[in-house]
Amino acid sequence: MARDKVTYESYEQDVFDNPPQGPVGAHRGSRPVMVRIAPFIIVIVVAALCGFGAWAYGSGEYQNLLNLKTPQSTTASSDTTQSTTKSDSSASDSSDSSSSSDSSTSDSSASDDSSSSADSSSSDQNAQQQTQQAQTATVNKATQVRVVNGTGVSGYAGQKADVLQTAGYTSVEAANPTGSLPTGTVVWYQNETDKATAQDVANTLGITAVEQVQGLSAPITVVLLN
Repeated sequence: MARDKVTYESYEQDVFDNPPQGPVGAHRGSRPVMVRIAPFIIVIVVAALCGFGAWAYGSGEYQNLLNLKTPQSTTASSDTTQSTTKSDSSASDSSDSSSSSDSSTSDSSASDDSSSSADSSSSDQNAQQQTQQAQTATVNKATQVRVVNGTGVSGYAGQKADVLQTAGYTSVEAANPTGSLPTGTVVWYQNETDKATAQDVANTLGITAVEQVQGLSAPITVVLLN
């Protein structure tokens, strides 16, 4: 027996066979993963914040967190004021020390200048004295020496001239007196540089009187008297 073919029309009509006209629903495409898990992340973050707030309020840490903000700004302002005051004080101290240093340097420079001037003047005086002493102490046997015979004894001046020549004097002459004579035997010298030579002439001839006289015809003059 052949089976009858079952078709749509083989079934009786019911309410489901008369659907409403037009689209009944809309197709939704697949959403990204982040969009789907975003609500869960938001719920977790909000729950964590609520839990932290409850813990902070219950333990009293909430007040400490509020107090940390104001003192920090106040402390920063105070530190800034103190640092500014310190920097001003340091600048003032630096200025004072600089002024004191400049004053000390000026005083020191003035003192050094005066000391160097005094030392230079003293050195010049000492040098002049030493030069004069050196010139005075030098015996120059090439100096012209004139021996004047005021004794009246013939040839007496020549004898003394020979004594001086024997002692090393190279410019000695014997002469007769002219003009006024001193009261005793003496050795005259005209310049200070001839003093040492005049003293040596006197020592050589055994004469004790040595005098400085201006206007002599020779640098050293020996006047022999009785």
